[in-house]
Amino acid sequence: MKIAAFNVENLFDRAMALNLGSDERIQRILKAEAELNALFEEPTYSEADKARMVELLGILDLRKGDRGDFVLLRVIRGKIVKRPRDENAPMEIIARGRDDWIGWAELRTEPVDEIAMLNTGRVIRDVDADVLAVIEAENRTALKQFSEIVLHKVEGRPYDQIMVIDGNDDRGIDVGLMTRKGYDIGLMRSHVHEKMEGGDEPVFSRDCPEYAITTPSGETIWVLPNHFKSKFGGDDRNSREKRTAQAARVAAIYRGLVAEGQDKVIVLGDLNDTPDSAPLQALLAQTDLKDVSKHRAFDTGEFSGKGTFGLGNDGQKIDYLLLSPALFSRVSSAGLFRKGAWPGRRPARWTVYPELTAEVHAASDHHVIWAVLEDGTA
Repeated sequence: MKIAAFNVENLFDRAMALNLGSDERIQRILKAEAELNALFEEPTYSEADKARMVELLGILDLRKGDRGDFVLLRVIRGKIVKRPRDENAPMEIIARGRDDWIGWAELRTEPVDEIAMLNTGRVIRDVDADVLAVIEAENRTALKQFSEIVLHKVEGRPYDQIMVIDGNDDRGIDVGLMTRKGYDIGLMRSHVHEKMEGGDEPVFSRDCPEYAITTPSGETIWVLPNHFKSKFGGDDRNSREKRTAQAARVAAIYRGLVAEGQDKVIVLGDLNDTPDSAPLQALLAQTDLKDVSKHRAFDTGEFSGKGTFGLGNDGQKIDYLLLSPALFSRVSSAGLFRKGAWPGRRPARWTVYPELTAEVHAASDHHVIWAVLEDGTA
């Protein structure tokens, strides 16, 4: 059985704001969109709420209309804002609360570069995992279409079963699972509704789904794809606390599976922090899960760094494949697949596809982490 994790950074469409060059501008737009939607959900809009909504609409370039450069204001029923004909006059929030209208602010998207999309297909084709965790997939339909259309176009094998449980992120960056014939997705459990201690904020930025996979030999392996809170825009206290809570909760879910008698468990994906980071210690140091990159068979390829992001330096290891001891003992080979990632220029650090001639054509900033497990019995 070959299992892998790959952060594809969207398959077909990506929020336009995420392609801005400035992290500060990106964060300003993302935070304004999130705050505006939170205010929209208030049952009654205070004068302070309305004033802040007007300010946020201005930040999001929605002063003149419902379509800004990076955000749409979706109004399904009723009316939320009155825009004066005089451009110098202020906008007015005319809804009294959530019951007066139906709508939301929505990030605009644009197509992913076609060459990059095809290179993503080539990576998935060449890794050829039996079980593939896909990070930052838009939704199940997109993942299914990618499997059937793009993989076919690059002469790869489409996957037999595909599942994505919609998570908490409205930018189309969910975690999904693709499996080959014989590796059947059975019981699924979601943790999308779990809240941070003492608040209403979800623990998981996306979700930590649990998938029970039945292998051709009849055994059950639990697979838990994850995508933790990123450091994007600055690794502030809230980001660190979020990853700390996520790591602790995944560790608890893992211990719960072990207590149920499930000793074959895999936690994998983009945890957005390094092995020595404090936020990940509840998962990496306080459980018996083992990092496949520490296996003697782990192969980093042409470049010796163990990093899974960017140029692959050791300090850029943020993607993981963590195995319970019963599975770690069955690893026969493992490593990183980098052929679709930008290799730098002076000199190039690894061989890439001939079609990857510019950084924009990279399949992803992330490298695939994979492992082959010897067959087991039920």
